[in-house]
Amino acid sequence: MSKRDYYEVLGVAKGASADDLKKAYRKLAMQYHPDRNPGNKDADVKFREVNEAYEVLKDDQKRAAYDRFGHAAFEQGGGAGARGFGDFGGAGFADIFDEMFGEFMGGGRRGGGTAAQRGNDLRYNMEISLEDAFSGKKTTIRVPTSVVCTTCKGSGARGGSAPDTCPTCKGSGRVRAQQGFFTIERACPTCHGQGKVIRDPCPDCAGSGRQRKEKTLEVSIPAGVEEGTRIRLASEGEAGLRGAPPGDLYIFLTITPHRLFQRDGANIHCKVPIPMTTATLGGAIEVPTIDGGRASVNIPKGTQSGDQFRLRGKGMTVLRGNTRGDMFIHASVETPVNLTKRQEELLREFEQAGEQDSSPESSSFFKKVKEFWEDLTD
Repeated sequence: MSKRDYYEVLGVAKGASADDLKKAYRKLAMQYHPDRNPGNKDADVKFREVNEAYEVLKDDQKRAAYDRFGHAAFEQGGGAGARGFGDFGGAGFADIFDEMFGEFMGGGRRGGGTAAQRGNDLRYNMEISLEDAFSGKKTTIRVPTSVVCTTCKGSGARGGSAPDTCPTCKGSGRVRAQQGFFTIERACPTCHGQGKVIRDPCPDCAGSGRQRKEKTLEVSIPAGVEEGTRIRLASEGEAGLRGAPPGDLYIFLTITPHRLFQRDGANIHCKVPIPMTTATLGGAIEVPTIDGGRASVNIPKGTQSGDQFRLRGKGMTVLRGNTRGDMFIHASVETPVNLTKRQEELLREFEQAGEQDSSPESSSFFKKVKEFWEDLTD
């Protein structure tokens, strides 16, 4: 049986905003939640279908893949992501529902198992130079975090002992209470959802199964990264509580401003002052490139400030590609200063010796100004 369109499942238009998606999901998830429909298989199927649709459409990358390829984007490993495009198991549904409703109506993992408290994700801000963004680099970082306790190996119990089954929830990690027509399920207040209680906690971690420590990690920054690029190091976040899975570490990159170059995607721009004589008579100048080399630029006669010259393939590395962008030279014609008397004399001779108009833009402008003033006096 073919799957229904995810937008149709949620009852929204294809261009729906994130808020519209969330509102539609909340309404349908509440409507078909198993606690409201005990024993109703049709409601359970619809609940899973709603969760599957929202899991894809709430993620910008997954949504873009779905809009382009439909359900085929997630079949047979067709997509990838932080949690996996095709991961729509029962636990995944509970995660989505937790995110939306918290503790209300059993907002944790359902079933007889305990709710493992996954470690927190961590963020690390890294500043790199434009040269590093061009060529890529390997570096090491030191991150303060929580790691598995080496004394109890993450169990939280003193060596030789073991956690006991929670007497309140009998190991399920959840307790239920009847409120009117609804059955409210919450994390067990005794074991905090773990299903186990520790009678004899580890003295080094106080029963948490983890300790504070600074980790040294090696990070590979690929060539071509841009401002705001996020690098994910899986399972390098905080250790989970009492042996639960660790979180992830996310590195956010900031590129420091360069003293010569300005970046625009894969292209590089450089403002270069051109001597008046070179701009007037023509010639060649030498400019630096981002790879540390040099490039020669031919300056034609009559070059004006603002003229651009393009150097193909001298820009930034394209991320995960074998190509480079271009480099654009922006001419800024420099007016001479601190002239000697002889230089001033030569310039005056040049001004007086002109038999043809050598400054057409200036002449055209002042001609228009003269006509404007004449019109005002008529």
